[in-house]
Amino acid sequence: MRVWQIGDGFGLENLACVEREELSAGPGQVVIAMRAVSLNFRDYMMVQGFYNPRQRLPLVPCSDGVGEVIAVGEGVSRVVPGDRVMPIFAQAWICGRPSRDKLKTTLGGPLDGTLGERMVVDQESLVIVPAHLSDEEAACLPCVGVTAWNALVCEGRVAAGDRVLILGTGGVAIFATQLAGVLGAEVFVTSSSDAKLERVKALGAAHGVNYRTTPAWGKAIKALTGGEGVDHVVELGGAGTLEESLRAVRIGGQISLIGALSGAAQELNVLPILMQHVRVQGIIVGSREMFEALNRAVSLHALRPVVDRVFEFEEAREAFEYLASGEHFGKVCVRIA
Repeated sequence: MRVWQIGDGFGLENLACVEREELSAGPGQVVIAMRAVSLNFRDYMMVQGFYNPRQRLPLVPCSDGVGEVIAVGEGVSRVVPGDRVMPIFAQAWICGRPSRDKLKTTLGGPLDGTLGERMVVDQESLVIVPAHLSDEEAACLPCVGVTAWNALVCEGRVAAGDRVLILGTGGVAIFATQLAGVLGAEVFVTSSSDAKLERVKALGAAHGVNYRTTPAWGKAIKALTGGEGVDHVVELGGAGTLEESLRAVRIGGQISLIGALSGAAQELNVLPILMQHVRVQGIIVGSREMFEALNRAVSLHALRPVVDRVFEFEEAREAFEYLASGEHFGKVCVRIA
């Protein structure tokens, strides 16, 4: 079978398609023929060696994927051959709170990920694909979908009429925009592109602010709320945007800290967090239980993740380069024939 792996060292130049031995299922295990993979910025950082420079190599990258069950081991009862399934991000996080041991089982580092023709996983780490989704759409859910669900529903408890600010137009941002709309929230979005802002409005966002032409976008967002501020911020920028997010959020509001696209370290005045009683909550994807709840909502509301572009399996390196360019709107996927 073929897999893409980071071999002799980090960097896209060391990402290569290689042959590995075929896989078989042990007790409680399932063999999946992978059909599609979606890329996250974490995957790109892992390939480049920025995410975890001590990651052991070789490594098959990517955390998100969908495939078909083609073989099951002794004792498997949750799935049968022919089922379309998605592996969860942290293979041991079935329910409850995260723990160090659970977060040591994440796909695409430290464990081999989804960017290959076959995978073997434990039956407990799988969920069934909502029937209305294509393979590429389904491949967007394991990280992007669950992260947005955890931030908005599990930790954020967003309700109808709440104001939600979402930073950017990447995979998590776009799905969070769709999900917040289903929850009945008034959605605000930031982007460096007026064209992308028009597209998110078509997805249901009520307001858009261009952060390049409006550097003080936190103040601008607050002005759009009559000076009160938003209830919830989906913070994907990290250290470089957190100060503006604090300007945009209301007293007693919440910031879900998900990404670090603008950097992980920077001087920050913490007084606004203290004086305005703001909750800053880190979000690292979620459990299988959260994923199953998300899928019920996806099925009920016929939600479809936005796929920007699909690359063929042989074009995986080009897919990573396109992701790194930041030109995408929604998710970048790789189709596995």
